Amino acid sequence: LSAEKLRALESLVEEQLAKGHLVPSNSPWNSPVFVLKKPGKDRWRLPQDLWRINEIIENMGPLQPSLPSPSMLPQQRKLAVIDIKDCLFAIRLHPRDAPRFAFSVPSLNQQAPLRRYHWRVLPQGMKNSPTICQWYVGYILSPIRKEFPRAILLHYMDDILICAPDDNYLDLTLKETLRAIEKAGFEIQTEKIQRTCPWTYLGLCIGEQTIVPQQLTIQDDPKTLWDLHQLCGSISWVRPLLGITTEDLSPLFDLL
Repeated sequence: LSAEKLRALESLVEEQLAKGHLVPSNSPWNSPVFVLKKPGKDRWRLPQDLWRINEIIENMGPLQPSLPSPSMLPQQRKLAVIDIKDCLFAIRLHPRDAPRFAFSVPSLNQQAPLRRYHWRVLPQGMKNSPTICQWYVGYILSPIRKEFPRAILLHYMDDILICAPDDNYLDLTLKETLRAIEKAGFEIQTEKIQRTCPWTYLGLCIGEQTIVPQQLTIQDDPKTLWDLHQLCGSISWVRPLLGITTEDLSPLFDLL
């Protein structure tokens, strides 16, 4: 790691330690970790290469065969869109499993021993993390669906769309949904709650009368693994719109 990336790694680790998402560890497990700057932002991500861990984990598979479609919602309904912040980090790992997700942080010029930590929450990069997150949020929303039968809740991962027949019913449903999510330990990005047209949800821009795909720039000449991840993510968004199956894309995803 360069000096800049090492400083970014140390800063991210300190941040996650303060939040209780990481703890110092003497685990015999150790998967590589690196830092990537978010495109267009002065912020860093902390991905971990868990491919060897994923090889020995039983695959839970997807819980939804495809994305929910807002085009199936009744017309002239009131909408609200919620985005859960850092959804994976609100779901705790079992203490017996947590040491398997360990990594080490080097020091500048190798002047001190490696420091090892492991995650206490669902790590990004573990193949079953999306499935567990999807199930957990769905479990939280289940009582809301029963309490407000006239509302329709579309849910995919950390993105939730609420559709209600009028503003009053929408306000009640939204209030109880937020309360249930926060009670479960999740953090809501209040500034990202959408109450007015146009709404953006799962790569779509929803207007009063139209639903169109959001503008998407596809980098079709990847040079690095990060570029390939970005390309696969972009293709995943447009896949349902183009009728492309996951089987069609499996050779591409196998490259990862």
